[in-house]
Amino acid sequence: MFELAQLRCFTTLASELNFRRAAERLNMTQPPLSRQIQLLEHQLGVALFTRSTRSVALTAAGRAFFVEAQALLDQAHRAAQGARLAALGESGSLTISFVASAVYDFLPRAITQIRRERPGVAINLLETTTFEQLQALRGRRVDLAVVREPLQQPGLVSECLLREPFVLATPAEHPLAQHPAPTLAMLHGEPFILYAHGAWQPFNELHTGLFRASGIQPDYVQSLGSTLTILSLVNAGLGLALVPRGASAIRFQQVCFRELPLPAGICAELHLAWRDDNDNPALEAARDAVRQAAGDIAQGPPPIQRQDLPPASPQDGSAAMPKRAGRPRPAAPSSPRPAR
Repeated sequence: MFELAQLRCFTTLASELNFRRAAERLNMTQPPLSRQIQLLEHQLGVALFTRSTRSVALTAAGRAFFVEAQALLDQAHRAAQGARLAALGESGSLTISFVASAVYDFLPRAITQIRRERPGVAINLLETTTFEQLQALRGRRVDLAVVREPLQQPGLVSECLLREPFVLATPAEHPLAQHPAPTLAMLHGEPFILYAHGAWQPFNELHTGLFRASGIQPDYVQSLGSTLTILSLVNAGLGLALVPRGASAIRFQQVCFRELPLPAGICAELHLAWRDDNDNPALEAARDAVRQAAGDIAQGPPPIQRQDLPPASPQDGSAAMPKRAGRPRPAAPSSPRPAR
């Protein structure tokens, strides 16, 4: 079958309709050009040109072949350009998996940063649990994983991206929403919504351990497996909660976020993981962009304060924090939702 060099000879001659000018454009002499055209015609089994001592013209077959030959050359050029860009990490695709709690603040910044630096790279997102991300990395279905715990497994590399402080989420009408300097001790006896056991075990143990070490006993009213669900209950006035600072990007009408002095080790970590043999050329640039986004968040402003929220109105259906006396204690769910 014919080669790209033959197609270039043919399309150049078809454009010039003159062997001398076509040969000059191709930086070759006329005899090799004539041989290439003759070989191409022999391979195709048709005459592409009519020749005389004074002129060269395309045949009907030549005119039809010219359209397709030009398209093939254009496609070959795009393929070569795409390969070069992919080798430089300027094109191609990248699959990033993440836990749902990363999407509130961190992930949008990270994706924006990647798109800014690598606009030709297609980003595929996959929301899943940490365990499922581990399986996806092993199965080579994911390039980067954003998780809450380090993935210490053979063949994987993991690094801590961000250490977010926990902030207090309180119903807007609760006294702590207006307190000038709330402290951990003020949570003693208050209805409190925990992260569930299971996939959220690290947060659960971190919070319950903190309260035990501080001699504080909140009233644990629910144990749930989603930051969004926890904040929904806070919005309904059912309790207080400690959530990662990034969750303050979620706007609820009746939720206030307050800074709370906590020990330095009490924080929510985000980790980045990837396979050590991943040869995706876009991977390094994506890691750098993700790190930049994490650094921006670490230097960012504090969460929303009470005065930043619109005033509560009786029509919005939100309830003030119920008094402890006579309040029924809701049962914790028997099978918490998977980590989000």
